[in-house]
Amino acid sequence: MKALILVGGFGTRLRPLTLSVPKPLVDFGNKPMILHQIEALKEVGVTEVVLAINYQPEVMLNFLKDFESKLGIKITCSQETEPLGTAGPLALARDKLADGSGDPFFVLNSDVISEYPFAELIQFHKAHGGEATIMVTKVDEPSKYGVVVMEEGTGKVERFVEKPKVFVGNKINAGIYLFNPSVLDRIELKPTSIEKEVFPRIAADAGLFAMVLPGFWMDIGQPRDYITGLRLYLDSLRKKAPARLASGAHVLGNVLVHETAVIGEGCLIGPDVAVGPGCVVEAGVRLSRCTVMRGARVKQHACVSSSIIGWHSTVGKWARVENMTILGEDVHVCDEIYSNGGVVLPHKEIKSSILKPEIVM
Repeated sequence: MKALILVGGFGTRLRPLTLSVPKPLVDFGNKPMILHQIEALKEVGVTEVVLAINYQPEVMLNFLKDFESKLGIKITCSQETEPLGTAGPLALARDKLADGSGDPFFVLNSDVISEYPFAELIQFHKAHGGEATIMVTKVDEPSKYGVVVMEEGTGKVERFVEKPKVFVGNKINAGIYLFNPSVLDRIELKPTSIEKEVFPRIAADAGLFAMVLPGFWMDIGQPRDYITGLRLYLDSLRKKAPARLASGAHVLGNVLVHETAVIGEGCLIGPDVAVGPGCVVEAGVRLSRCTVMRGARVKQHACVSSSIIGWHSTVGKWARVENMTILGEDVHVCDEIYSNGGVVLPHKEIKSSILKPEIVM
């Protein structure tokens, strides 16, 4: 089987992290976002992953070459020269996806994190015999999204309602699809929206079905949702693979610590923290609801909460970093500094406190 991952654009919502690497390579739970998806695809027998991309394909491919051999899966790029929306890239990658086998193929949005129940999705798709299956997820505030109206029993999709004013349902498109190759015949090579143009046409022909996603779901394309997504992901690990989480007197709740990271004496870490490879957390540090990425250092008695510490950055002694502070790559926060929601671009030194949320160029 094959899969297409819609990587798309510049990742502006996750700047300053995406100023250093393309968004799918930003670490989440101590490995690049996109790797979570590729590993799950590999598990259900996908042999080739095509990345639909319009930005820095060299960086992506060079990086993923290592994983091709490690995972034993073929990874190629399909590069758009102009943005083609969410459906155009399928037409562009048509020759890679339609190999004449008649097998269905996956399409995923690269920002989406979940438990990826691909085996169940294949089963459901084959059982209903329709042309396309989309995964949907239940949300508390459907008015912010496009809602999928479906038959409860069969999952057949009746219609889509964009940002409904009155309640029509609470299931939204989760950005995970399984298509028969015939879907490609419905898409022209031009900027096209799969959600607004292609799906309604398949639904009108009674060929579109929706499966409710079990477990958690999050679009982690922006910082606040990234932090929420980390909590949900670690919750899921607690249920499925608790041995991968850290334990000990210094750990509170769900915490993921890479085996090469060093944690000092008298720290308190958690809940909902990921500490990446090669990180150093010195004595007496407090970490909660945050990610500390590869090669970063948090010095003695610093406190970090609800923030993202980018690669190779340092947080000084007795510093306090909180409220969605995001440090890009190689940012150095001096000793005893306070950051309240500072968003700091790469290669900066912060010598004075950031008292209200702002961007530091």
